[in-house]
Amino acid sequence: MNLASYPMLGSRVQALTIEDLNALIARAITRGEQKVFLTQNVHSLYCLQRDEMLREFYERADHVLIDGMPLVFLGRLLGMPLRREHRVAYLDWLGPLLAEAERSGWRVFFLAATPAVLERATAILRQRYPAVRLAAHSGYFDARLGSAENAAVVEAINTWRTQLLIVGMGMPREQRWILENRDRLAVNAVSNCGAVLDYVAGAIPTPPRWTGPLGIEWAFRLAAEPRRLAKRYLAEPWSLAPAVLRELLRHRRR
Repeated sequence: MNLASYPMLGSRVQALTIEDLNALIARAITRGEQKVFLTQNVHSLYCLQRDEMLREFYERADHVLIDGMPLVFLGRLLGMPLRREHRVAYLDWLGPLLAEAERSGWRVFFLAATPAVLERATAILRQRYPAVRLAAHSGYFDARLGSAENAAVVEAINTWRTQLLIVGMGMPREQRWILENRDRLAVNAVSNCGAVLDYVAGAIPTPPRWTGPLGIEWAFRLAAEPRRLAKRYLAEPWSLAPAVLRELLRHRRR
């Protein structure tokens, strides 16, 4: 397993597969450690260019996985040993992750989605993985540090004796929440998951899974949610173009 970090546009990524990630979570649980897993894609890199706290958080994260083929393609151009299997979208990871949780008896907690979506998604996941030990709380609450609701959520997570916490509250809210509450969480593995439960519940159409390795999944997502994703997919990548060009030129000089 290659745990090296590779610099990319002011942040970093790692060449991790789904199998690697599940093994790292199993190791953290076995050793009683706490590890933070964050996803990195074009949108997160765009946000990191504008948010110093987020940049610091990504530096502090234990593992940064690649969620998007554009980063795999860019990494290859920069000489990184990245392959298609190093692109890990949560839609593809969630099944193997919960299957492993079911086999290993991990205690899983979802902090994500609206109450209605959460109810539908967890019902579906319990049907697919009937032996998984699963608890959940909506991601729509007063997440301010020091609020009564936030303290109650942290207490619920700890009371469940959570080993794997999956947070889906939208970027950058989910990353901020993990950063602010990490030291209060008695959990072994924490990961952000974006809107994955919305896809599980059918609230958002799921793109064909073959589109991901080809690097065209974004087009299907854009067609499904044009208002929410137009800026993310049509404008944000262009704002990163100067930084991409600078990194490519530096790599060529080396």
